[in-house]
Amino acid sequence: MRLRPTIWGTAMSGVAVILGAFGAHALTERLEPPAIEVFKTAVQYQMYHGLALILTGILLKSKPSKNIANAALSFIIGIFLFSGSLYLITLGKLTNSELSWIGPITPIGGLAFIIGWGLLVYHQVSKR
Repeated sequence: MRLRPTIWGTAMSGVAVILGAFGAHALTERLEPPAIEVFKTAVQYQMYHGLALILTGILLKSKPSKNIANAALSFIIGIFLFSGSLYLITLGKLTNSELSWIGPITPIGGLAFIIGWGLLVYHQVSKR
């Protein structure tokens, strides 16, 4: 199966808009401000990396590269682990469930984001 970063990116960005609207309208009166901030962080990073996926898709079409494909995969993994874990932590607060044990997954997602950006930098400097 072929990785399609532009499809992933547009889907993830669209979902980020939906979740951002949900957070702004449905969660602000049900959660404490610190939990809202966690949710906002999840949405922001999902949007940033959705846009990064669109960029990697464009780069991949113009100059196919394993580094770009791996960067896209890192961004997808990062969205699920970083933003996904923050969404679950927030959901736990909303439902009075203790899901803070998911917290250690968040930095793994952050590391995936960093790896993705590093691969894009490496691609740029190694192709010159």
